[in-house]
Amino acid sequence: MNQMTKIAADAPVFAAGTSSRWRWSRRHGGVAAIALIAVLGIGWKWIEQPQARASAATLAAVGVSAPLARSVTQWDDYVGRFAPSQTVEIRPRVSGAVTAIHFRDGDSVQRGQLLFTIDQRPFLAALAEARANVASARSGLMLAHNDYARLQRLTGDEAVSASEADMLRSRLQAAQAALAGAQARERQRALDVEFTQVRAPISGRVSDRRVDIGNLVSGAEGSGATLLTSVNRLDPIYFNFDASEALYLKSQRDKGDSGAVEVRLQDETDYRWKGKLDFTDNGLDPRSGTIRIRALFDNPGNFLTPGLFGNMRLANGGKANALLVPDEAIQSDQARKTVLVVGKDDSVAVKPVELGPLVDGLRIIRSGLSPDDRVIVSNIQAAMPGAKVAVRPARITPTPAPVTPVDSAAPIAAQATFTR
Repeated sequence: MNQMTKIAADAPVFAAGTSSRWRWSRRHGGVAAIALIAVLGIGWKWIEQPQARASAATLAAVGVSAPLARSVTQWDDYVGRFAPSQTVEIRPRVSGAVTAIHFRDGDSVQRGQLLFTIDQRPFLAALAEARANVASARSGLMLAHNDYARLQRLTGDEAVSASEADMLRSRLQAAQAALAGAQARERQRALDVEFTQVRAPISGRVSDRRVDIGNLVSGAEGSGATLLTSVNRLDPIYFNFDASEALYLKSQRDKGDSGAVEVRLQDETDYRWKGKLDFTDNGLDPRSGTIRIRALFDNPGNFLTPGLFGNMRLANGGKANALLVPDEAIQSDQARKTVLVVGKDDSVAVKPVELGPLVDGLRIIRSGLSPDDRVIVSNIQAAMPGAKVAVRPARITPTPAPVTPVDSAAPIAAQATFTR
């Protein structure tokens, strides 16, 4: 009984001690929880602030500029070759042996300059014979004229018969005709003698001789005669090229008054040769769909020679005002060409454009842009359509690029030796 009472008396003491410790532990746990929340809040603040700053810095900075407005000359590109303005094949008019050559191969010759001499002796003999025939015919004419004059001095109806008078008159007319024929043969023989001296019919540059001294040449008509050499007139010189039907129609619609052309040779970097249009054929070739056109160039030093290849540009459209943007600002959307522009709210938009030729690194925009558009010209890869960007002003500046020659590899020597 007493044992049970003691046990019951000890029970409250144990319960009181346990409750006190539990309250102390709960109070300190709450403080720790509040401290942990505070630490987490401070840490979250420090973590959130850089993220906010990072989110604020995500706007891409791009350079924008209005299209560059410039006056440009519109050119069309062609390719062609130079040709002589005149070319003559030198062939003899008479047959014989070549006795002299009066030029050096490749010389510049003047009109009328002596080139070849053919043996004149047979033709001089024929000329002497023709002159003798002329003298004989003239003597016969004089005799016939004197006989007819004596007839006219006779008087009376029965002095001379009518038949005799007709005979003398006819003899006089035949003598006149014989003299005319003899004189014509004399002129022909004189021409043959003149033709033995082959002269240049035009001024220009002569080719090499095709025959040497001592060779017999034929003076047949046309191409049957022996070819002696040829002469090309090089100043002025022609430039022949073919234009497609589309380019021809474009040039006709955009036709300017000047028709100025410029040519760049194979190893040149600029268009230094200036000329003008000289001839357009009267129809297109139905087989190729092209038309033949010719330009004329001055060539005082004979530097240009027939057969040279050249790149030509033709100023048919004249001058026009155009909008230009850097070629790097052009983007491709399948078959479309577009540029990125920035609106009033700094958002990026796409504009389709129609392109023109390239001028000093800038692309002509034929349509699709206005002078007030803000075109993205730098850091284009950072701009996305529909996104906002941070804009900064930029400038569009032409950057002339050197034109590379058609054959960029300059010919080099095959061998070399040390100079002694």
